[in-house]
Amino acid sequence: MSIGAMICIILAIFFLALASTFALLKEKSAMLISGFNTLPKERRGLYDQKKMSLDYRNMIAFWSALFFIGALLSQFIHAYSTILTFIIWPIWLSKEIHLDADKSLAKYKIRK
Repeated sequence: MSIGAMICIILAIFFLALASTFALLKEKSAMLISGFNTLPKERRGLYDQKKMSLDYRNMIAFWSALFFIGALLSQFIHAYSTILTFIIWPIWLSKEIHLDADKSLAKYKIRK
């Protein structure tokens, strides 16, 4: 097994465990989300924690699948498939990263 495939499998298992944590904790897992856990308790009630947890669970599960596919491609097609995986993942990740917590959590704000 190539080193690239092993790295992809390790990351896939890590992300699968993290996605499982979000699935098991449900709404409580919102506290694991950066930016949300630093908000004052009064402001946390303004956000849909269930939707937030589901979205993050799905996003992390997708990353896990991406790394499993990268491991398979690296093992059976070409070892350089790992490099492709490590190019795709940061691009996908950069779409989800925001420096401002309010901007990051804006789509989960409950409209009254």
